[in-house]
Amino acid sequence: MSLPRIVIIGGGFAGVTAARGLRHAEAEVTLLDRTNHHLFQPLLYQVATAVLSPSDISSPIRWLLRKQKNTTVLMAKVDRIDIDARRVIADEGRVQVEYDFLVIAAGARHAYFGHDEWETYAPGLKSLEDARSIRDRFLNAFEEAEKAVDAETQAGWLHFVIVGGGPTGVELAGILPDIAHHSMLDDFRNFDPRSTRITLLEGGPRLLTAFDAHLAARARRDLESLGVNVRTNAIVTRVEPHAVYVGDERIPTRTVLWAAGNQASPLARWLGAPLDSQGRVEVLPDLSVPGHPEVFVAGDLAAAFEENGTPVPAVAPAANQMGKRAARNIMRVLGDLPTQKFKYRDKGNLATIGRYRAIAKIGRFELTGQIAWWFWLLIHLMYLATFRNRLSVLIEWAYSYMTYQRGSRILTEREGDGVSGSGEKADPVERRARMPSSR
Repeated sequence: MSLPRIVIIGGGFAGVTAARGLRHAEAEVTLLDRTNHHLFQPLLYQVATAVLSPSDISSPIRWLLRKQKNTTVLMAKVDRIDIDARRVIADEGRVQVEYDFLVIAAGARHAYFGHDEWETYAPGLKSLEDARSIRDRFLNAFEEAEKAVDAETQAGWLHFVIVGGGPTGVELAGILPDIAHHSMLDDFRNFDPRSTRITLLEGGPRLLTAFDAHLAARARRDLESLGVNVRTNAIVTRVEPHAVYVGDERIPTRTVLWAAGNQASPLARWLGAPLDSQGRVEVLPDLSVPGHPEVFVAGDLAAAFEENGTPVPAVAPAANQMGKRAARNIMRVLGDLPTQKFKYRDKGNLATIGRYRAIAKIGRFELTGQIAWWFWLLIHLMYLATFRNRLSVLIEWAYSYMTYQRGSRILTEREGDGVSGSGEKADPVERRARMPSSR
């Protein structure tokens, strides 16, 4: 008698947790992911700003699941799901895996609200490739400012605009002044890095809507004390190579970073299930797909709700809990037991706003300032996947915060040399080096 076949799509928090939850299952488990690594997304912005290297926050999925003899890991890009034939098709049809149970934890990408062309000039931050791209643009902006032949061009390179006032946007905005005002202070001769400007644009009335209003207000004050220009009710209407627009207002900048909005993986549309406005699957209480009890959705792709009707937030603890519940429900079905409802346990919210500044809400307790910042460091170290990751990040953080230096500031020559950080070919005139000033 053949063993049940369980397929998991996605090697993020939900997918890896689901796989681990099936380690004792009398089944053949297959995990598919388009990359070979598990990524700790909450620290991705530190890769994008040259604090950490990619290997500090990622681990090979095969290594994480190496002791599970019932689990096979395949690096493959899933193209579609044949839900009637119970088959996953990947790598343009070269890989086809049949299943008896399916867990979809494919995550989400950044959304541009119908303007996907903006991504060329305003990259989002969801993957290591995104982080590398942003890091290169960020570092390249300073290099181009050093070569700029006029003050207007130089000011454009030294103005960073971040779109989106959620945790990613706030954390990016909080760390950039520290880098510009300290890490690079003595590195350049033709401009003062302290002239760098950071603008944070949020389309809604306030930042960090997952936090209480007074904590969000504290975060805004902290950002403004760092010199960040925070603008709320500022809806972006256009993004161009040299500017971003709020309404008809033109804001000159050569570097726009996108941290606004999410859209679910397109795999959701193959399920024939109801989707919400973000493309997430409206799952049943046990995380299964309506009409398909053998299919479970977990993580950012699932539109799940708490018992009081509040949406489950798209955060790592929620994804871990969903992955665990999906695995347990499959084990229950295999044991001829009914599935159980998913119940989200809120472990709190944290956001850091630069050095020694953070906010935290843990149950009834609220923390701000340096205490919240240390708590943020501890929690993130604990949740990293491996001891090696924890040790590496701890060393890099210690080095960074004691010396104000960043350990991953290398730019390499890439195909199509001459492409500037804003995504367009740099003007040859702009690339002429200036003679050192007398500053």
